[in-house]
Amino acid sequence: MCRGSDCGFRRYGYRWSDRSGGAMPDVTLSRREAKDLTRRRLLGAALRILDGEGEAGLSTANVCRSAGIAQSTFYVHFRNMQDLLEALGEEAARKVGPVIREARRRSSDAPRSADRLRDAFRVPLEKMCAHPEFFRLNARARLDRATPLGEAARRRAAVTRAQLVEDLVAAGLPADTPRQALRVEMVADGVTALTEVMAIGHLEGRYPDLEECVDVLVEFFAGVRAQILGDQTGPRRT
Repeated sequence: MCRGSDCGFRRYGYRWSDRSGGAMPDVTLSRREAKDLTRRRLLGAALRILDGEGEAGLSTANVCRSAGIAQSTFYVHFRNMQDLLEALGEEAARKVGPVIREARRRSSDAPRSADRLRDAFRVPLEKMCAHPEFFRLNARARLDRATPLGEAARRRAAVTRAQLVEDLVAAGLPADTPRQALRVEMVADGVTALTEVMAIGHLEGRYPDLEECVDVLVEFFAGVRAQILGDQTGPRRT
């Protein structure tokens, strides 16, 4: 059974410690290690509160109580709650991003594999649905032009878009001309937007079968890819 402050992260692949186990682990922590451990406990506590109570449950007192530390310690690590949420987003992107890209790489390596193509769309969809309140918070934050949290969310979205563009090109979409490069970026935005809409529909219960959501994503991508590749040999739009 998972215990401890990072349990909520481990369930969904968010693990805040890279310390490997051994017969007799060294329990002596340096000041830097202790500070990092406390920071991870705060981040883990915030995610658990989001999962269990929603954004309304987030407060410095609540987070510190859940993390099992003094409230004054919070400000050693974060300026305010928005600063913590920004760090939570950065850490989640660092942990989840490579997993999603690996699924897309595996699909590109085996372009005839329907299962790998489905995995490439299933993995990001599952990650969005794993922490519903955190997903919704980030989606709202991107529209907020007045806060650092919104700026951070848009910055992460831009990085995610650039990575998806790279992966789409690796999957065979052409980007040799400015027009083609723009089209691939538009496809990347379309894939991301549709994935988010499918996630919202699934979380709201409108699309209960996650595999049907994957069906739609695969069909959308297959159609767009066929259209783009067909444009290379067919008549150009004037």
